[in-house]
Amino acid sequence: MRKMNRRPAPLVLIVDDHADTREMYAMYLAAQGFRYVLAGDGATAIRAALGAQPDVIIMDLSLPQIDGWEAIRWLKQNRSTAHIPIVACTGRVEGHSGVDAIAAGCDAFVLKPCLPEHLLKEIRTLLDRPGRERRA
Repeated sequence: MRKMNRRPAPLVLIVDDHADTREMYAMYLAAQGFRYVLAGDGATAIRAALGAQPDVIIMDLSLPQIDGWEAIRWLKQNRSTAHIPIVACTGRVEGHSGVDAIAAGCDAFVLKPCLPEHLLKEIRTLLDRPGRERRA
């Protein structure tokens, strides 16, 4: 009898300095079959991304210690994390936050408050991109 080689559910790193936001996204994504790792600041996010190698990162841009902008630049410049798609989340609507987030290396951008369903759509879009390899 042959065993089926099942891939684990996609792993999402959720980075937000508000615990209630992290938990809301985590519970919703878990109910949709995703695994998750949580981080509350940029430094923890970088360590978590290096260690867990998530399939997608949801990154708040306003974070303590290392802000989301700097964490994104660091992750996209690092050889072991540059391939991980990042969705930037922010409540800032002034200026060109979306354009700036894409320029910093994000693959997608959403404004807060962001409904979990909208975030899920962005995650699935990034995971389903042609040429994207999921880790086994």
